[in-house]
This record gives sequence, C-alpha cells and structure tokens, in this order.
Amino acid sequence: MLTIHTFARGARGLRVMWLCEEMGLPYQVVVVPAPADETYRALNPLGSVPFLTDDNGVAINESVAMLLYIAQRQGPTPLLPANDDPLLARVLQMAVYSEASLGGLNPLIETLFTAPEQDKRNFTVLAIERRLEGALAYLEQLLGAGPFLCGERFTVADIAISTSLGMWRGALGKSLSEPLAAYQGRLAERPAQIRARDKQKRLTAA
Repeated sequence: MLTIHTFARGARGLRVMWLCEEMGLPYQVVVVPAPADETYRALNPLGSVPFLTDDNGVAINESVAMLLYIAQRQGPTPLLPANDDPLLARVLQMAVYSEASLGGLNPLIETLFTAPEQDKRNFTVLAIERRLEGALAYLEQLLGAGPFLCGERFTVADIAISTSLGMWRGALGKSLSEPLAAYQGRLAERPAQIRARDKQKRLTAA
C-alpha cells in the first residue's frame, strides 16, 4: 500500500494523490501536523512533505521523484512513456522543470506570509519573481497549441507542472497568461484530479 504523508492542504501531496487516482491505485493519506512534530521527524528527519512510504520499504522525499517512482513501479502506464518512446525525454524534462526552473515558490510564499512588511518586496523576492516569469513564458512556448505538454498525450509532467502553476496562482495570487490559465483549467476538469481534491477536502475538514 502506498502511504502519502502530507499536510492537510499540501499542494505537492495532492499531485501524488492525483497520480494514484489517474492510475487507479489504492493509497492512504496520513495528515502531518504543521509544523511537523517529533513523531513525524523520526520517520522523515527533514520534516518536509510530502513523504512516500510503501510495502517495498521505500521511504522518499521529493514529490516529482514520487511521481516517477510510482509510474515506474506500478506501471506500465501511458502517463510515463516507455524507455524507447521519443517522448520520454520531454516528460522527464518537464516533470523536473516543475521544481527546478519553477523552483523558488516556497521562499516566495514564506516571505509573503511571514516576512516583515518592509521585506516582502526585497531584492531577492523580485529576482525570484523575474526568473519565474521567464520560466512561465518558456513553458507557454513549449505548450504551444497542444492540450498538454506532450501534445495530445497527458503525462506525469502535466501533473507536476499543474501543481506549480496552482501555487503561483493560488498561494501567491499571481496571474497566468491566457494559454496557461486555459491549460490549467483543462487539467482541473480531469475526474482523477477532482477525486483527489475531494479527498483532500475531507482530510481538511476532519
């Protein structure tokens, strides 16, 4: 059984739940207190979420690694191209892009909600925002006119990227270009994402 340890409203935990729903996999969610307590840190010393464990003894951080692990271990699945599929490189690139090139979301969110007022628009914040805006522009270029990042094919890359776009738009209150907003809207209509979000809402209400 896959076990996803996450905060009740954890965006990156949701992306792992979403993949499990897309693949029809059984999983359970363990809600981690915020801030993480000593019991959780004994399991995951970083205290970060999400954290994935399974019956094979796997215990890993990093939500994108979880997506790739689950797709490989529980596959094959059309969500992750086979090794001889030319699309594999693009899918891996864009999955990592969601946390590498679109990284910097966490310090922006922390600054927005916890920094003194005079520090909320400091040099570092402005620099990160400029870098992210450039990364979003490049993402729009790669998306082009296709419904998904790999044209007609929905993959783990879309799950990974959608989460980062949601944090940019939701937690930070930033805008997306019309093509990226439409792309995120298409993904939000997927039944598997709706099921994952409904489960997350129940966790929040519990």
